[in-house]
Amino acid sequence: MLGVASPKSSAQTSAADSSHPSVAPVPQPHYKLRFALGFVASILAHESGHVIASYAVGGHPSFGFNKWRPTIYSGIDSRIEPHKQFIFSSAGLNVQTLLDEALLDWPHARGSIAGPFERGLLAGGIGTVLFYISLGRSANVSDVTFMARTSSLSKTQISLIYGGIAALHVVRIHFKDRYAHFFTVPDGSGHLRVGMSLAPD
Repeated sequence: MLGVASPKSSAQTSAADSSHPSVAPVPQPHYKLRFALGFVASILAHESGHVIASYAVGGHPSFGFNKWRPTIYSGIDSRIEPHKQFIFSSAGLNVQTLLDEALLDWPHARGSIAGPFERGLLAGGIGTVLFYISLGRSANVSDVTFMARTSSLSKTQISLIYGGIAALHVVRIHFKDRYAHFFTVPDGSGHLRVGMSLAPD
């Protein structure tokens, strides 16, 4: 049987909302380190997606350098099997996008605040998309470049697809209380302090 919750009256809703005001994250030890670890974990998930996708379609991935940049090669001949190369090239961004979507959809306790590691994961996914649709869009080994070569989509269309999803994630983060002050490290009162201090010589 499908259970449906009875609608609350406007008075009940406003009372519930007032009992759970938007709160800022409480400062935690090693906040920046945990945020950075979350960001790095997101990048590792991206690269793992490429490796797993290569093996899944029968490729033999390898690690190398392209103009001093660390690169994972698919082990697939994109001229003979472009569809397999597309799966490989899109896997990294797909994994990060799905990871961010899972974090945003995962049920959390009402009024809870996301920790720095979770924020770092989300930031890693959004940051990677921003990189690939801007600075990394036209590089020789860019995921966007290879996706455009091995499909009927253009670089612009691919950028709009992933950029649009990332934009929706940013909007959702903005409207969720648990991600208040998303990119700031709060002080003891939960507020961001901006300024400088002078220390005597």
